[in-house]
Amino acid sequence: MPALGFGTLIPDPAVTISATRDALEAGFRHFDCAERYRNEREVGQALQQGLAAGSIAREDIFVTTKLWNSNHRPERVKPAFDASLDRLRLDYLDLYLIHTPFAFQPGDEQDPRDQNGKVLYDRDVTLLDTWRAMESLVDQGKCRAIGLSDIGLNQLRPLYESATIKPSAVQVESHPYLPETDLLEFCKERDIVLLAFAPLGHGMRPGLLEDPVISAIAAQVGKTPAQVLLAWAVQRGTALLTTPKSADRARENFNISPFPKTRLTKSVAFRPGRDSMTW
Repeated sequence: MPALGFGTLIPDPAVTISATRDALEAGFRHFDCAERYRNEREVGQALQQGLAAGSIAREDIFVTTKLWNSNHRPERVKPAFDASLDRLRLDYLDLYLIHTPFAFQPGDEQDPRDQNGKVLYDRDVTLLDTWRAMESLVDQGKCRAIGLSDIGLNQLRPLYESATIKPSAVQVESHPYLPETDLLEFCKERDIVLLAFAPLGHGMRPGLLEDPVISAIAAQVGKTPAQVLLAWAVQRGTALLTTPKSADRARENFNISPFPKTRLTKSVAFRPGRDSMTW
Protein backbone atom coordinates (compact mmCIF):
# COMPACT_ATOMS: atom_id res chain seq x y z
CA MET A 1 0.00 0.00 0.00
CA PRO A 2 1.50 3.37 -0.97
CA ALA A 3 1.66 5.56 2.13
CA LEU A 4 0.06 8.53 0.34
CA GLY A 5 -3.53 7.80 -0.62
CA PHE A 6 -6.22 9.76 -2.42
CA GLY A 7 -9.61 9.69 -0.73
CA THR A 8 -12.63 9.87 -3.04
CA LEU A 9 -15.31 11.21 -0.69
CA ILE A 10 -16.41 13.88 -3.19
CA PRO A 11 -20.14 14.60 -3.66
CA ASP A 12 -19.96 16.02 -7.19
CA PRO A 13 -19.55 13.38 -9.95
CA ALA A 14 -17.70 15.68 -12.36
CA VAL A 15 -15.30 16.81 -9.64
CA THR A 16 -14.75 13.17 -8.67
CA ILE A 17 -13.54 12.42 -12.20
CA SER A 18 -11.33 15.48 -12.55
CA ALA A 19 -9.86 15.24 -9.03
CA THR A 20 -9.10 11.52 -9.41
CA ARG A 21 -7.45 12.20 -12.76
CA ASP A 22 -5.41 15.06 -11.30
CA ALA A 23 -4.33 12.90 -8.36
CA LEU A 24 -3.19 10.17 -10.73
CA GLU A 25 -1.20 12.68 -12.78
CA ALA A 26 0.36 14.16 -9.62
CA GLY A 27 1.71 10.74 -8.67
CA PHE A 28 -0.91 9.21 -6.38
CA ARG A 29 -1.20 5.45 -6.84
CA HIS A 30 -3.38 4.62 -3.85
CA PHE A 31 -7.12 5.31 -4.21
CA ASP A 32 -9.68 4.86 -1.45
CA CYS A 33 -13.32 4.41 -2.46
CA ALA A 34 -16.59 3.25 -0.91
CA GLU A 35 -20.01 2.03 -1.93
CA ARG A 36 -21.35 4.65 0.46
CA TYR A 37 -19.80 7.52 -1.52
CA ARG A 38 -22.01 6.70 -4.54
CA ASN A 39 -19.25 7.61 -6.99
CA GLU A 40 -17.39 4.36 -7.67
CA ARG A 41 -18.37 4.59 -11.35
CA GLU A 42 -16.76 8.01 -11.68
CA VAL A 43 -13.59 6.88 -9.90
CA GLY A 44 -13.47 3.83 -12.14
CA GLN A 45 -13.87 5.99 -15.22
CA ALA A 46 -10.96 8.24 -14.20
CA LEU A 47 -8.73 5.28 -13.35
CA GLN A 48 -9.51 3.55 -16.63
CA GLN A 49 -8.61 6.72 -18.51
CA GLY A 50 -5.25 6.75 -16.74
CA LEU A 51 -4.65 3.07 -17.43
CA ALA A 52 -5.66 3.45 -21.08
CA ALA A 53 -3.03 6.17 -21.55
CA GLY A 54 -0.47 3.38 -21.33
CA SER A 55 2.04 4.76 -18.83
CA ILE A 56 0.36 3.15 -15.78
CA ALA A 57 -0.44 -0.54 -15.35
CA ARG A 58 -3.13 -1.99 -13.08
CA GLU A 59 -0.49 -3.44 -10.77
CA ASP A 60 0.91 0.08 -10.29
CA ILE A 61 -2.21 1.27 -8.47
CA PHE A 62 -3.66 0.21 -5.12
CA VAL A 63 -7.46 0.40 -4.93
CA THR A 64 -9.59 0.07 -1.82
CA THR A 65 -13.35 0.15 -1.45
CA LYS A 66 -15.72 -0.57 1.40
CA LEU A 67 -18.72 -2.71 2.32
CA TRP A 68 -21.60 -0.55 3.52
CA ASN A 69 -23.61 -1.20 6.70
CA SER A 70 -26.73 -2.46 4.93
CA ASN A 71 -24.76 -5.35 3.42
CA HIS A 72 -23.34 -6.94 6.57
CA ARG A 73 -25.36 -10.14 6.25
CA PRO A 74 -22.94 -12.83 5.01
CA GLU A 75 -25.06 -13.62 1.96
CA ARG A 76 -24.95 -9.95 0.91
CA VAL A 77 -21.17 -9.49 1.15
CA LYS A 78 -20.10 -11.07 -2.14
CA PRO A 79 -22.87 -9.44 -4.23
CA ALA A 80 -21.90 -6.05 -2.74
CA PHE A 81 -18.23 -6.73 -3.47
CA ASP A 82 -18.97 -7.78 -7.05
CA ALA A 83 -21.12 -4.69 -7.60
CA SER A 84 -18.32 -2.40 -6.41
CA LEU A 85 -15.82 -4.22 -8.61
CA ASP A 86 -18.13 -3.75 -11.60
CA ARG A 87 -18.65 -0.05 -10.93
CA LEU A 88 -14.89 0.46 -10.56
CA ARG A 89 -14.31 -1.55 -13.77
CA LEU A 90 -11.61 -3.65 -12.12
CA ASP A 91 -10.85 -7.37 -12.07
CA TYR A 92 -9.72 -7.43 -8.45
CA LEU A 93 -9.40 -5.21 -5.37
CA ASP A 94 -6.24 -4.63 -3.41
CA LEU A 95 -8.17 -4.02 -0.19
CA TYR A 96 -11.80 -4.36 0.92
CA LEU A 97 -12.90 -2.80 4.20
CA ILE A 98 -15.95 -3.09 6.43
CA HIS A 99 -16.96 0.58 6.36
CA THR A 100 -18.18 0.70 9.96
CA PRO A 101 -18.63 -2.04 12.59
CA PHE A 102 -22.40 -1.39 12.76
CA ALA A 103 -24.91 -3.39 10.72
CA PHE A 104 -28.02 -1.70 9.33
CA GLN A 105 -31.21 -3.38 8.26
CA PRO A 106 -30.33 -5.27 5.05
CA GLY A 107 -31.61 -3.87 1.77
CA ASP A 108 -30.98 -1.33 -0.94
CA GLU A 109 -31.63 1.68 1.29
CA GLN A 110 -28.29 2.94 2.64
CA ASP A 111 -29.90 4.78 5.57
CA PRO A 112 -32.87 2.70 6.71
CA ARG A 113 -34.93 4.55 9.30
CA ASP A 114 -38.21 4.09 11.14
CA GLN A 115 -41.12 6.54 11.14
CA ASN A 116 -39.39 8.55 13.87
CA GLY A 117 -36.17 8.93 11.90
CA LYS A 118 -34.17 6.46 13.97
CA VAL A 119 -31.66 4.21 12.21
CA LEU A 120 -32.81 0.60 11.85
CA TYR A 121 -29.96 -1.62 13.01
CA ASP A 122 -29.59 -5.29 12.20
CA ARG A 123 -29.26 -7.15 15.51
CA ASP A 124 -29.15 -10.59 13.89
CA VAL A 125 -25.65 -10.41 12.45
CA THR A 126 -22.34 -10.02 14.27
CA LEU A 127 -19.18 -8.32 13.09
CA LEU A 128 -17.48 -11.72 13.10
CA ASP A 129 -20.23 -13.12 10.83
CA THR A 130 -19.47 -10.37 8.32
CA TRP A 131 -15.73 -10.89 8.70
CA ARG A 132 -16.03 -14.59 7.87
CA ALA A 133 -17.73 -13.63 4.60
CA MET A 134 -14.96 -11.11 3.94
CA GLU A 135 -12.38 -13.87 4.47
CA SER A 136 -14.07 -15.96 1.79
CA LEU A 137 -13.47 -13.14 -0.73
CA VAL A 138 -9.72 -13.46 -0.14
CA ASP A 139 -9.95 -17.24 -0.53
CA GLN A 140 -11.70 -16.74 -3.90
CA GLY A 141 -8.78 -14.68 -5.21
CA LYS A 142 -10.39 -11.40 -6.30
CA CYS A 143 -9.62 -9.56 -3.08
CA ARG A 144 -6.02 -9.39 -1.96
CA ALA A 145 -6.54 -8.10 1.58
CA ILE A 146 -9.33 -7.17 3.99
CA GLY A 147 -9.67 -4.76 6.88
CA LEU A 148 -11.96 -2.45 8.82
CA SER A 149 -12.81 1.22 9.03
CA ASP A 150 -14.08 3.48 11.83
CA ILE A 151 -13.36 0.86 14.46
CA GLY A 152 -11.99 1.26 17.96
CA LEU A 153 -9.50 -0.92 19.77
CA ASN A 154 -12.20 -2.46 21.97
CA GLN A 155 -13.90 -3.91 18.88
CA LEU A 156 -10.77 -4.61 16.86
CA ARG A 157 -9.01 -6.69 19.50
CA PRO A 158 -11.60 -9.50 19.85
CA LEU A 159 -12.12 -9.62 16.08
CA TYR A 160 -8.37 -9.92 15.49
CA GLU A 161 -8.15 -12.77 17.98
CA SER A 162 -11.02 -14.68 16.31
CA ALA A 163 -10.11 -13.99 12.67
CA THR A 164 -8.63 -16.70 10.47
CA ILE A 165 -7.39 -14.08 8.00
CA LYS A 166 -6.14 -11.20 10.11
CA PRO A 167 -7.01 -7.58 9.20
CA SER A 168 -4.39 -6.03 6.94
CA ALA A 169 -5.48 -2.44 7.50
CA VAL A 170 -7.56 -0.32 9.84
CA GLN A 171 -8.81 3.06 8.63
CA VAL A 172 -9.64 5.70 11.25
CA GLU A 173 -9.52 9.46 11.61
CA SER A 174 -6.09 10.41 12.91
CA HIS A 175 -4.05 13.62 13.12
CA PRO A 176 -2.14 15.54 15.82
CA TYR A 177 -5.37 16.45 17.63
CA LEU A 178 -6.48 12.78 17.47
CA PRO A 179 -3.31 10.67 17.35
CA GLU A 180 -4.91 7.30 18.17
CA THR A 181 -1.68 6.27 19.86
CA ASP A 182 -2.93 3.06 21.51
CA LEU A 183 -4.55 1.85 18.31
CA LEU A 184 -1.41 2.64 16.32
CA GLU A 185 0.78 0.66 18.72
CA PHE A 186 -1.62 -2.30 18.58
CA CYS A 187 -1.49 -2.23 14.79
CA LYS A 188 2.30 -1.89 14.61
CA GLU A 189 2.77 -4.89 16.87
CA ARG A 190 0.58 -7.01 14.58
CA ASP A 191 1.65 -5.77 11.14
CA ILE A 192 -1.65 -3.98 10.52
CA VAL A 193 -1.48 -0.76 8.50
CA LEU A 194 -3.16 2.15 10.25
CA LEU A 195 -4.64 4.24 7.45
CA ALA A 196 -5.38 7.78 8.65
CA PHE A 197 -8.22 9.72 7.10
CA ALA A 198 -8.74 13.46 7.67
CA PRO A 199 -5.00 13.97 8.39
CA LEU A 200 -5.52 17.73 7.94
CA GLY A 201 -8.34 17.80 10.48
CA HIS A 202 -12.03 17.20 10.08
CA GLY A 203 -14.19 20.30 10.02
CA MET A 204 -12.56 21.92 13.05
CA ARG A 205 -12.36 25.72 13.17
CA PRO A 206 -9.81 26.91 14.00
CA GLY A 207 -8.14 23.74 12.88
CA LEU A 208 -4.81 22.12 12.25
CA LEU A 209 -3.98 24.21 9.20
CA GLU A 210 -4.30 27.35 11.34
CA ASP A 211 -2.57 25.91 14.40
CA PRO A 212 0.34 28.23 15.38
CA VAL A 213 2.64 25.27 16.12
CA ILE A 214 2.01 23.75 12.69
CA SER A 215 2.48 27.15 11.05
CA ALA A 216 5.77 27.68 12.88
CA ILE A 217 7.07 24.27 11.80
CA ALA A 218 6.03 24.97 8.21
CA ALA A 219 7.91 28.27 8.19
CA GLN A 220 10.95 26.62 9.77
CA VAL A 221 11.24 23.84 7.17
CA GLY A 222 9.98 25.73 4.12
CA LYS A 223 6.84 23.67 3.56
CA THR A 224 3.09 24.36 3.76
CA PRO A 225 1.10 23.44 6.87
CA ALA A 226 -0.63 20.69 4.87
CA GLN A 227 2.71 19.19 3.87
CA VAL A 228 3.87 19.25 7.50
CA LEU A 229 0.78 17.37 8.65
CA LEU A 230 1.03 14.76 5.91
CA ALA A 231 4.74 14.22 6.53
CA TRP A 232 4.04 13.85 10.27
CA ALA A 233 1.54 11.09 9.53
CA VAL A 234 4.00 9.22 7.32
CA GLN A 235 6.94 9.66 9.71
CA ARG A 236 5.00 8.10 12.60
CA GLY A 237 4.36 5.00 10.53
CA THR A 238 0.83 5.43 9.18
CA ALA A 239 -0.54 5.56 5.68
CA LEU A 240 -2.90 8.45 4.98
CA LEU A 241 -5.72 9.69 2.80
CA THR A 242 -6.13 13.22 1.53
CA THR A 243 -8.66 14.60 -0.96
CA PRO A 244 -7.23 17.49 -3.01
CA LYS A 245 -9.79 18.68 -5.53
CA SER A 246 -7.45 20.60 -7.85
CA ALA A 247 -4.26 19.77 -9.71
CA ASP A 248 -2.26 22.30 -7.67
CA ARG A 249 -3.47 20.86 -4.36
CA ALA A 250 -2.77 17.33 -5.58
CA ARG A 251 0.82 18.26 -6.39
CA GLU A 252 1.23 20.05 -3.04
CA ASN A 253 -0.13 17.11 -1.06
CA PHE A 254 1.98 14.59 -2.94
CA ASN A 255 5.19 16.61 -2.63
CA ILE A 256 6.20 15.76 0.94
CA SER A 257 9.39 13.86 0.13
CA PRO A 258 12.23 14.56 0.48
CA PHE A 259 11.39 16.40 3.68
CA PRO A 260 13.79 18.39 5.87
CA LYS A 261 15.11 16.39 8.80
CA THR A 262 14.61 19.27 11.23
CA ARG A 263 13.03 18.16 14.47
CA LEU A 264 11.77 20.20 17.39
CA THR A 265 13.81 19.81 20.52
CA LYS A 266 10.86 19.18 22.81
CA SER A 267 7.27 18.02 22.74
CA VAL A 268 4.63 20.64 22.05
CA ALA A 269 1.15 20.16 23.48
CA PHE A 270 -1.48 21.10 20.93
CA ARG A 271 -4.45 21.31 23.27
CA PRO A 272 -4.99 20.70 26.97
CA GLY A 273 -5.43 17.01 27.54
CA ARG A 274 -4.28 16.05 24.04
CA ASP A 275 -1.27 13.94 23.20
CA SER A 276 1.86 15.87 22.33
CA MET A 277 3.74 15.85 19.07
CA THR A 278 7.45 15.97 18.33
CA TRP A 279 9.08 16.89 15.06
